[in-house]
Amino acid sequence: MNMEAKMVGLQGGNVLLALVFGVFLLISGRGRVVSTELAMDYQANACPNLEQLVMNTLSAEILTDPTTPAALLRLLFHDCQVQGCDASILLDSGGPISSELLSEKNFAIRKLNAIDRIKSAVEASCPGTVSCADIIALAARDAVRLSGGPTIAIPLGRRDSMTANNVLADQFLPSAAISVDLMLNLFTAKGMTMEEAVAMLGAHTLGVGHCINVVNRLFPQKEESLGIVYGNFLRLNCPTAVPLTNITFIPNDLSTLRFDNQYFKDISNGRGLFTIDSAISTDPRTAPTVSRFANDEKYFFQVFSSAFVKLSSTGVLTGNQGQIRSNCHFMN
Repeated sequence: MNMEAKMVGLQGGNVLLALVFGVFLLISGRGRVVSTELAMDYQANACPNLEQLVMNTLSAEILTDPTTPAALLRLLFHDCQVQGCDASILLDSGGPISSELLSEKNFAIRKLNAIDRIKSAVEASCPGTVSCADIIALAARDAVRLSGGPTIAIPLGRRDSMTANNVLADQFLPSAAISVDLMLNLFTAKGMTMEEAVAMLGAHTLGVGHCINVVNRLFPQKEESLGIVYGNFLRLNCPTAVPLTNITFIPNDLSTLRFDNQYFKDISNGRGLFTIDSAISTDPRTAPTVSRFANDEKYFFQVFSSAFVKLSSTGVLTGNQGQIRSNCHFMN
């Protein structure tokens, strides 16, 4: 069992990865071990215009809602972390299915309608061919690119889960207060290096954080690591120990709509929004990588690209496993 991966192109900040996948083992958050057979050209004959369909539909979504990329990148992680990258997060409750969206840790998951619109466009051109799991991965990949990030080639061939459980989401989705040790364990279990694990947190460069995930740093007393100025800024935006609503939010960094290395610049200067953000900037194992990413965006893009391929290939279903749903929210 093996996987041969070869980097075949590097121009500027964009890394093009071509992976020739043999049969190998991946372990998801739940512990699912599956034989994976993903390929770069998986849809070359069955749906040759797939990637253009995804890009065109997503581009239109972003024009109407520029926060879409952050939502789709988060959707991918939350899907892959529970059972693997199998679109289980999209299944509605019914019968044996208990929607993962019932988990409190999924309270801010959104833009499922964007996935639905992409799926509809793909089904109109290539009916019954492309899984919802592949669409989530492609949409997240293109969200990064359309926000100014690297162009990443990912293998396809994922199939959709026929199970979902909100209890598993509660169990396997990490909190914003995760420690550096647990964060490294989480990502290295997916085959990532320490640098790739830190790069994945760079996804925080897009979007916002919610007060419900920040107040533990502010009450009953502000953490000293926040400093006076940033601590007061957070307390001003999150003034109560129990947020009045779950939609109260704070920007993750100074460029929330652009995928760049601003996140690493901010946390290097003491402006880490979440506990883990501050922790990786001071932990001796991760701080040098944070510093390098802050000073070298191209290198961050390179490492993030390889990490993204590993994340989006976690615990996938292939071959005759699962199914290709015609409607992402229900089993066929």
